[in-house]
Amino acid sequence: MSIKVIKPGIQTTVQDLGRFGHQKEGVIVSGAMDRFSLRAANLLVGNPEHEATLEATLAGPTLYFEEEQVIAITGADMAPAVNGVPIKMWRPALIRSGSTLELNHAKVGCRSYISVAGGLMLPKVMGSHSTYLRAGLGGFKGRVLKADDLLPCLGFNPQAVPLAAPLQETAIGQWFSQANWSIDPQQHSLYEEEVIVRVLRGLEYELFSESSQSYFWNDKFQVSPNSDRMGYQLLGSPLVTSEPKELLSSAVTFGTVQVPPNGSPIILMADHQTTGGYPRIAQVISADLPKLAQVQPGKMIRFKETDLKEAHELYLQQELNMEQLRSALSLKLQAT
Repeated sequence: MSIKVIKPGIQTTVQDLGRFGHQKEGVIVSGAMDRFSLRAANLLVGNPEHEATLEATLAGPTLYFEEEQVIAITGADMAPAVNGVPIKMWRPALIRSGSTLELNHAKVGCRSYISVAGGLMLPKVMGSHSTYLRAGLGGFKGRVLKADDLLPCLGFNPQAVPLAAPLQETAIGQWFSQANWSIDPQQHSLYEEEVIVRVLRGLEYELFSESSQSYFWNDKFQVSPNSDRMGYQLLGSPLVTSEPKELLSSAVTFGTVQVPPNGSPIILMADHQTTGGYPRIAQVISADLPKLAQVQPGKMIRFKETDLKEAHELYLQQELNMEQLRSALSLKLQAT
């Protein structure tokens, strides 16, 4: 059973939650930019949260279904349609064989996730399906999808069988059918025109001049078109240190805000390097990484300071929401 790529979109890759345990060897974690949306997409079709999905950036792919599949689409709204008929997001949908799913340009948000019940039949590299483009590692042949690629699918898992049955009944004579329930919109990220990103002060925050510290908290920054999965380059008032200081390379992570010599901050994203030598002015808290991942190039962000206590509380609340979602979807799938 396969899905054929008709059009690949701007940048569509296979991603899961990342490749852990190898940073000491210089191998990056990678994985989904918006991990909440990936986890939710998998739960909606009865998959484990870490299962591989397709991540589409800014404009999505057109996919031909050679066999019947149950899917879910989450994240950015790319106006998905099956054979020209709009399909709703954040819910399971059964796509009949011979149907074509098309994702267009993102109306809001930046990245969409497409999960397939049972998952994709692709080899893992160092324990993960995630694609690391710069190294040609993982995913589908280590690269973005191209036209005529065939994505092999494993077929319905046991959790998806009770979900597929009623959808198959309502799909008779139709190209697709979808569940009449979805994830509560309050549960998933809001895609705002101007995003406020909460951060902790970085280890080198005190090296920056008072005026640069003031700029950082009070000015807007625009996400540069040169931004990618490795990092968001920000345009705004340049940030400078009080005096030049040579730094040893040290550990960095998803959300670290570094400032290179040109003064333009860079937020490290999912494909970030394992170490960096630029001063770290801030660290984006984990709870805000999903909404940061959905900021389109050209959009504005502001930074807001928080503390470690609030960062922990927000993260734990996010995980509690995910646990409640997991439990609710499990009951829903059992009752379907």
